[in-house]
Amino acid sequence: MKLSEFYKKAISTGIDNDPRGKDFVLKELERRKKDYENLKPKEKETFDIERLENPYSDSRILHGTGNEDVKTILVGIDIEVGEVLLSETLKNRNIPVDLLVSHHPEGRAYANLYAVMYMQSDILNRFGVPINIAEGLMEERIKEVERKLMPVNHTRAVDAAKLLNIPFVCLHTPADNMVASYLQKTFDDKKPYTVDDVIDLLREIPEYKEAEKNNAGPKILLGAKNRKAGKIFVDMTGGTEGSKEIFQSLSLSGINTIVAMHLSEEHRKEAEKNHVNVVIAGHIASDNLGLNLLLDNITMDEKLEILDCSGFRRITRN
Repeated sequence: MKLSEFYKKAISTGIDNDPRGKDFVLKELERRKKDYENLKPKEKETFDIERLENPYSDSRILHGTGNEDVKTILVGIDIEVGEVLLSETLKNRNIPVDLLVSHHPEGRAYANLYAVMYMQSDILNRFGVPINIAEGLMEERIKEVERKLMPVNHTRAVDAAKLLNIPFVCLHTPADNMVASYLQKTFDDKKPYTVDDVIDLLREIPEYKEAEKNNAGPKILLGAKNRKAGKIFVDMTGGTEGSKEIFQSLSLSGINTIVAMHLSEEHRKEAEKNHVNVVIAGHIASDNLGLNLLLDNITMDEKLEILDCSGFRRITRN
C-alpha cells in the first residue's frame, strides 16, 4: 500500500464515522472551497490546500511524499523523539519500519489542533443544545486552547523523522470519530438502565478489559452505580475538552449521563453542579479502541504488519 492510499483511507473513514454525519461534513468542505476561491492571491499562497479535502486539521502526513510503499507500521498513541529513535533501532535489528503512525498530533497538526474544536458545536447541537449557545460557549474555549499551543515546540518529533527520513503520519480526529460513533451506537442500541450498566458494557470491550489490567479501566466519576443512566452522550471527539460552561445546556437538553475519555477538575465541578452522571471510559483505552477500529477499516483489503508501542495495543476485529 502506498502512504497516500493509507492516509486517504484514514481520512475518508473518519468522515464516514463523523458524529455530525457524512453529508454535514461534505457541506462544510464545499463551504471551505467557496471561501478559498474568494481569497486574495497572497492569502492563497499560505493557505493549507489540504483543508479543502481533509476536514481534520489535527491529522496530516507530517513527513513523506505519499509515494512510499508501506508494509510495516510502528503505531503509538504518542510518537515523539524516543519512538522515532526506536524505529531506527528496530531497523538495525532487521525489523523494518516503513511508517510511523501517531494518534496524538505532532508538528503543524498539533499547532492547529484548536481548529478542529469547532466541530464540537455541531455535535452538541445534534444532542439538543441550541447552536447559538453551543457556538458562543465554544468560541472562548477554542481561543484559550489556541493561546496555550502558541509557545509549544511542536516540530521536535517531526524534525527527528525528517533527519532519519522515516515517513510520519498522525491520525487524531479520524480515530476519535471511530470510538465516539462506536460507543454511541452501542449505548443507543443496548440502552443501559443504570450507570453501572454503562460500566458493564464498557468492560465487555477488549480495549477496556486490557486497560483494567493496568488499573486504567472505566470508572464512575460522578453519580452512583444504581442511578439511572437515562440519555447518554459520548463525548470523545473534537480535539480536546470543550467549554466547562456547557454542562447546564446539556442537562437542560435532556442529557443524563456523559461518557468521556477524561475530565478536568474544573469541568468535573461544573458537571456536578448540574447533576450530570459522568463515566470516564479511560483516555488511552479509548484512543486504543478508536485506532484499532480505524486500522481495521484501512487494512480490510491489505496485509500490513503493525508494531504497537507507546501505549497502543493492536486488537483486530477483522
